[in-house]
Amino acid sequence: MSARGCALLGVMPLLLSAASGFRLCPSTCLCYESSDLVDCRSRGLDRVPSSVPHSSWLLDLSANKLTEVRTRSFIGLWSLKILMMSNNSIHVVQPQSLSSLQFLERLDLSFNRLRWLPQDFSRSLSSLQELRLDHNLLQHIDSTALQDSDNLRKLDLSYNRIQAIDVKAFNSLSRLSLLNLEGNRLNVLRDGVLSRQQSLEVLLLSHNNISAIESEALSPLRSLTVLGLQGNKLTHIRFKTFLKLQTTRTHLQMSLNPWTCDCELQRVFGKIQHVRHLHTEDYKDIICHSPAQQAGGSLASLDSQLCLMETASVLVITITVMLAVIGALVKAERNRKNKQLQSDAESQDKKNEGY
Repeated sequence: MSARGCALLGVMPLLLSAASGFRLCPSTCLCYESSDLVDCRSRGLDRVPSSVPHSSWLLDLSANKLTEVRTRSFIGLWSLKILMMSNNSIHVVQPQSLSSLQFLERLDLSFNRLRWLPQDFSRSLSSLQELRLDHNLLQHIDSTALQDSDNLRKLDLSYNRIQAIDVKAFNSLSRLSLLNLEGNRLNVLRDGVLSRQQSLEVLLLSHNNISAIESEALSPLRSLTVLGLQGNKLTHIRFKTFLKLQTTRTHLQMSLNPWTCDCELQRVFGKIQHVRHLHTEDYKDIICHSPAQQAGGSLASLDSQLCLMETASVLVITITVMLAVIGALVKAERNRKNKQLQSDAESQDKKNEGY
């Protein structure tokens, strides 16, 4: 055998060993080689296994004991498209820990203990289409955390503790179709926060503390089909705010708010009901919180009574005021005449004394 042949024979074991290394499976996980799926669910793992096959496109690490996502946890997993890490105790995502996952399309970090996202959280995640961060402890969404997720379609931030969102936090998410912010602590839906979301179809804001919607907050949402606002702190709404939703069809969910049922509120909902592209799905479930005489009743059941009652109240008040004014004028005139008679009598007495 030639020297070249001997050299090749010597190298072959090394190549085979290296090749097999790419197909190794962590001893605690299940690997399905035909489809490159790695199942590490509920294995009691406290870190990402180091021997995950490089060709894997799905890695499921759900329901383990992970506490952080480390910088080099996913080095070499270039083919990974789906990464699931829900139901752990992750409280830290280290900077650039996900930067090697350039082809990742779905990332699930739900049901963890994240309080914040690093500024470079989405760096290199340009292929990401779905991101789940629900049921964490997030309090704020920074303007840089999601700036590289240009292809993101679904973002779930529900059931966190978010009180504020930077006005530029979603600027790069122009392809977003679903945004779930249910169960947070938002107080106001501000102008500009959704300025780039022309493709947004579903916006879920239920069970926050929203008491006001700024006038231009909804106007960019030209594709919106569902707007969930149940269970907030809304007492009144402005018709113009919703009229600026220039969509084909938008379903509004507005119940479970502490509505103040008066003529103005009834007029607003009446106008909304007559706008072809707006539909209040739960109008019959809108319950009055105040005033006391209306509390517990539905706005729909009152029909036009509120405006009739308000008109009647205004008429009663107007008539009462008019009667009071007339009474005051009559009394003033009577007093003037009495004074005049008294003055005339005094003048007559003085004349009589002169005679």
